[in-house]
Amino acid sequence: MRNTYRWPSGRSGVPKAAPEKAQAESRGGPAPLAERNAQAEVICAEAVRIAQDICQGAQWNRESARAAALQLVTLLTPSTATGPADARGGLAPWQKRKVDDYVREHIRREIRVKELASTISISASHFYRAFKATHGETPRAYVTRLRLELAQQLMLRTDEPLTQIALACGFADQSHLSKAFRRVLAETPSAWRRRNRDDARLDAKAR
Repeated sequence: MRNTYRWPSGRSGVPKAAPEKAQAESRGGPAPLAERNAQAEVICAEAVRIAQDICQGAQWNRESARAAALQLVTLLTPSTATGPADARGGLAPWQKRKVDDYVREHIRREIRVKELASTISISASHFYRAFKATHGETPRAYVTRLRLELAQQLMLRTDEPLTQIALACGFADQSHLSKAFRRVLAETPSAWRRRNRDDARLDAKAR
């Protein structure tokens, strides 16, 4: 088991943000000091984890150690170490990866924007803007797309009814799945499943 490194929070003695600073953040200005401290904690914890991987990899797998070292360099470049977002106003690579992992892990239940923002210690409003700048879509649309991708996989790989697949992918019911499916893919789940299974059978026979 790895030792858990706890970086000093630096929160004691931090003055409350002034109204001017709060207004600046709402206009897209710099985040409050407490928020930046929280972001620094996340980055430092991630850096320590990667450093541990490097130490372990150096003994057993040099290629793994090299890959971890490159990951550490990426994490600590100015665009990721000095703020919550990259130069274009989007999420930093490590933030994007962490949010994506969280969504995939909890895809079967409701996921709120505030919940995603908390995984990288930034405000919900800031997260929403940065996420859309990075992905070109809202967090809700992104989560729906991942749920539909999972539903497509289950429809092709299993014989489970659509009702069960809908629940397994985080949709409220089959109707909810069908509505999202038609909106994004312009056909019903049943029609898509039947067409793609027929295509798979034809491909198998051709081989």
